[in-house]
Amino acid sequence: MFATEKKWVMKEQGDYSSVMQLSQALNTPYTLANLMVQRGILTPADAANFFQPSLDNLHDPFLMKGMNAAVDRISSAVSRKERILVYGDYDVDGTTAVAMIYSFLREFTPEVLYYIPDRYREGYGVSFEGLDYAVANNCKLVITLDCGIKAVEKVKYAQSKGLDVIICDHHYPGEEIPRATAVLDPKQPGCSYPYKELSGCGVGFKLMQAYSRIHGIPFSRITHYLDLVAVSIASDIVPITGENRIMAHFGLKQLNSSPRTGLREIIKESDIRKELAVEDVVFKLGPRINAAGRMENGSKAVDLLISEDPRVAAEISREISSFNNERRTVDRIITTEALRMISDDPRSPNAKTTVLYNPEWRKGVIGIVASRLIELYYRPTVILTESNGFATGSARSVQGYDLYQAIEACGDLLENFGGHMFAAGLTLKKENVDRFRERFEEYVSRTITEDQLIPQVLIDSPVNFSDITGDFYYGLTLFQPFGPENMSPVFVTTGVRDTGNSRMVGASGEHLKLEILQDGNETSPLQAIAFGQANHFEYIHSGKPFDICFSVEMNEFRGNRNLQLNVKDIKTHTG
Repeated sequence: MFATEKKWVMKEQGDYSSVMQLSQALNTPYTLANLMVQRGILTPADAANFFQPSLDNLHDPFLMKGMNAAVDRISSAVSRKERILVYGDYDVDGTTAVAMIYSFLREFTPEVLYYIPDRYREGYGVSFEGLDYAVANNCKLVITLDCGIKAVEKVKYAQSKGLDVIICDHHYPGEEIPRATAVLDPKQPGCSYPYKELSGCGVGFKLMQAYSRIHGIPFSRITHYLDLVAVSIASDIVPITGENRIMAHFGLKQLNSSPRTGLREIIKESDIRKELAVEDVVFKLGPRINAAGRMENGSKAVDLLISEDPRVAAEISREISSFNNERRTVDRIITTEALRMISDDPRSPNAKTTVLYNPEWRKGVIGIVASRLIELYYRPTVILTESNGFATGSARSVQGYDLYQAIEACGDLLENFGGHMFAAGLTLKKENVDRFRERFEEYVSRTITEDQLIPQVLIDSPVNFSDITGDFYYGLTLFQPFGPENMSPVFVTTGVRDTGNSRMVGASGEHLKLEILQDGNETSPLQAIAFGQANHFEYIHSGKPFDICFSVEMNEFRGNRNLQLNVKDIKTHTG
């Protein structure tokens, strides 16, 4: 099924009387008050908490199960001058967490090393090789970040080698929790921590917060690490609610005013010349930091993030950007090959899943390829390659479908797997690939709904063009930072017409630059951009009415700023 048509889904609107009360109390337009009610903001006090985030509202870190034991063990390691290994995953969340905890501990002891596993040789999570590195370097304590919650056997191995382990993770645990010195994971059974959606770096920040409290270190001494936390929150696509919203808010402020040396250089390399928002981290900073682990080794990203020398940081930043350019090339080649495999497969037109295996594909980019395929063939997707004699890969899901559960149902065919509802990693014997493909297709076919196989555009509310003003846009900006569970609002407007000035743009004329009016609204035309929707040009240019759903943004070009609609989808009036 080639995904072209999108289903427009209107979110439940706020209760009219609640919206009106809030609108009047805050003297704000009805549409903006409706957005608040949809997000659970029902009173002026709720609004104050939401729109004026405060670090005072972060939870007590000692509410997290295992925190006392973790702080005690680190404290004894520091006082005894024991060597500590800070171990993290090779993606953005892991490398930011390692850079943060390594830098923090170095303030109190020189006996700190860090380790990032090699994606290709060691794979995801805690590795025997990494633990052997700790032993060889006379470490007594290993702190894992963004990994370890399923490392039951690895923790036993570590202990047999005289290593204590503190696990800091945010992924779902397996049936057995590792018997480490301390396990910090708000998703583990018996953990009463009030906020469950922290990033791996966020869990590390709570550890740092707890250690600081016990040792009388002022909180202001750790807030300068929030730029790293914000990068992890944005890049790991965790919900931007609760504590994540607070930390992302202040972290973005720091990214824009005084980022650490390494982040400042990667921002320069990304050529971002405006105030950074979450999407800039997701699409510009994150991919560059990730590229180190995808194309070489994630330790290069940590080298950048801990660097205090601008010249060294600039050199590493250029190197990481070149990795990112290489990653893009490899990504394009593999995507083209994957699309050919799908089109050549006679089962594909009726399939509810995509499972592709090619032992030659680069392991570091197959997750990106899975996401790209979902843009075209909207169905749960698994992309596999060969690594260390096994088939290993990444899986991505569609809106509303629990991918983790589907993979778990095939667990007897897998060597290991991990992840969450929308993304997962898995490893299996090469001879099991065909059986996995069949079982995964069978399970998904039985459990997925037809609606889940249609890409959706979630719409917050209708709006008239006459309501879209500079003040309205300013009101929208107050909802930032945007991200999962607090996405940039999407609106729908019906009865829209071209002024006659719309045109196709882009290298291949694949995009539309629109100048449009709404029937019955006496307002100036609005500018809009519609990426990848040039197929509608002839209809639009004919002057017939159409409907659009869109977000509102500020376009900056050559020093000029103007409101612009970013069109998510177009529906023509074809009768």
